[in-house]
Amino acid sequence: MGGYAAVLRHVEAELASGRLAVGEQLPAERKLAEGLGVSRPTVREAIRVLQALGVVRSGVGSGPEAGTTVIADPAGGIGAALRLHLATRRLPMADLVGTRTMIESASVRAAARTPGHPDLDVAAELLAGMDAPGIDADTFHQLDADFHVAITRAAGNVVNAAIMTALRDAIHHAVLDAVAALPDWDRTAARLRREHRAILRAVRSGDGERAAALVTRHVEGFHREWAKHAG
Repeated sequence: MGGYAAVLRHVEAELASGRLAVGEQLPAERKLAEGLGVSRPTVREAIRVLQALGVVRSGVGSGPEAGTTVIADPAGGIGAALRLHLATRRLPMADLVGTRTMIESASVRAAARTPGHPDLDVAAELLAGMDAPGIDADTFHQLDADFHVAITRAAGNVVNAAIMTALRDAIHHAVLDAVAALPDWDRTAARLRREHRAILRAVRSGDGERAAALVTRHVEGFHREWAKHAG
């Protein structure tokens, strides 16, 4: 880290101690700079880093949205980092798929213990959206990814939900590139719809082990098809 590290450490300490909370604003640039003995450009650099990490949001003007406000968007920061590291080609897609199956299989097992969770209703609505006549691949996969996030949220683990959201955002364009290479997208989409419904039925019936087996087969199967035609 550069000279902005002192600002990052200060914000972390303030959050950890409870002196600064989500929804509150950071002190003005000048006050932070004077208090920490750094320049105002250094403070601005630190704020840009915090924005990229999903910790703060900066607004302009003089209203209630002005200033730098603490937010809670861990998925945004994780997703940005994943996209950049995927671009370096040092994070194998197969390993990301392995992470997905590990998180999702544990999530559906947990979600099956609370089959009335409202996020499962959200998942059902997303499946209905995927049945729309003439739906394009981009929209289908946005709904598909949101379905998997909703199932994960239903398990109640906010860390897993944040990671799944980040994975969704990080691999979306790679998925669309793979879809474009598939020889029969309509056939693939029909199969994915069937698999999604089976996963949700297993969760709602309380059969966590079946749901875990189905979601693993679903994610790994699409990846194999993707890898086969991605060149």
